[in-house]
Amino acid sequence: MARDIHRKDTPRAGSSLPPYFSIDPDAALAELDAPATTAGFAGIAAACAQGRADLASRGLNEEGKKELRLFSTWEITRYLIPVAQAHFRRVLKANPDLPQGRSETEGGAKWFTLEEVLRLRAFFAAQGSKAKDYTPYRPEGLPAKMVAVANFKGGVGKTSTAAHLAMSAALDGYKVLVIDLDSQGSMTSIFGGKVDDEWQTAFPLLARHYGEHLRLENQRRLDRGDAPQPLDEALDAAMEMTAQDVIQNTHWPNIDLIGAQLNLYWAEFQIPVWRMAARSWKLWDALTERLEADGVLDQYDVIFIDTPPALGYLTINGLSAADILLVPMGASFLEFDSTGRFFDMLHSTFASIEEGENLAARALGRPGLAFEWDAVRTVITRYDSAQQGELAALMQAYMGRVLSPHKQDFTALIGQAGEQVSGIYEADYRDFNRETYARGRETFDETYAAFKKLLIGVWRREALQEQRAAE
Repeated sequence: MARDIHRKDTPRAGSSLPPYFSIDPDAALAELDAPATTAGFAGIAAACAQGRADLASRGLNEEGKKELRLFSTWEITRYLIPVAQAHFRRVLKANPDLPQGRSETEGGAKWFTLEEVLRLRAFFAAQGSKAKDYTPYRPEGLPAKMVAVANFKGGVGKTSTAAHLAMSAALDGYKVLVIDLDSQGSMTSIFGGKVDDEWQTAFPLLARHYGEHLRLENQRRLDRGDAPQPLDEALDAAMEMTAQDVIQNTHWPNIDLIGAQLNLYWAEFQIPVWRMAARSWKLWDALTERLEADGVLDQYDVIFIDTPPALGYLTINGLSAADILLVPMGASFLEFDSTGRFFDMLHSTFASIEEGENLAARALGRPGLAFEWDAVRTVITRYDSAQQGELAALMQAYMGRVLSPHKQDFTALIGQAGEQVSGIYEADYRDFNRETYARGRETFDETYAAFKKLLIGVWRREALQEQRAAE
């Protein structure tokens, strides 16, 4: 007779209990740490900071800075300049003053910096076929378009979507500014920004806008014989700053950055204090008016604003400034539900602002306030067609044209780029099979194509409106 080798207290195969049964209290106690304290958070933060610095250092050059990779002739002619490789080489040979690239091996492929690619694109635009679009559409005389990427649901790919759109636009030839309003500073890390404190973020721009309002109010007070409200040292300092003081270059030649770091979150507490002290201060105009006053809207083509995952004062500033609102979301019930509630909060918030402002405007006989966006789109990110196709179709049926029909697939290329604290356009295709790379970036190219179509349509509508007005 066979002997049963199972112990009496060991479940037989096929009938094992789940792991949360039979946990021994003394064994659990032995694995428990000492009670946590406030000071303990500092140790955890320091360990994360060390790890973050180590991860962020990957891909840095000898000077400790991010450096954009080179682009091959194959990439340039396939993705950046619409010419055949043979014609591209003939043009370079016939024009020795143009960038000639460099080879890593004798007779090997030629590689170019993005600055050189931009020079080459400009040459082809001036000398090449007029039937081809070597440079992207941008009406003269119109300001930059501001694009806010927002959702208060975390983990939907908000920052990565904004970063990849910025990179796509830069590769397409646009001059781009990225504004990071999220105190977590993820966008700032992607672009290698260095931000020591809140005075190198968008905060001074908001503070200056409030300070200028306060000065006007103080003049009115003096005219009435009332005592003025003093400007504190912080406001005095902000009054001397402009957007140029907080804009920094990145390793991309045509992407600049207004970065963020943890201290920026202080604005969420300071702004309501200012608002209580001066109820007539229009905080929702602060970012737009400061960027316009400092000439930023004329210096760039597209401005991407990465907002915090919450509908706070910084997000309200970003959304108010935006011409185009993009809302990334996942194809799951919870994210669909959360995004619907996000739009509900947007309605409540901006309707409340309009109601309050227009009540006073009617009393004073002034024009009313009405927020308006050129376009609003949601886009499904991290999409898995095998698992999420049915739900995505239902979401499309309910949301209609607001939901972009293009869905951004999740690929291995995304995961690897995230590990390197970079974007997929910064990945060297030689680290992959070439066709694997091409398939991996295709979903982001399509995301950008859908956005660019929206951008061009908005610009074209505005250009035609100005043309009709001038007739």
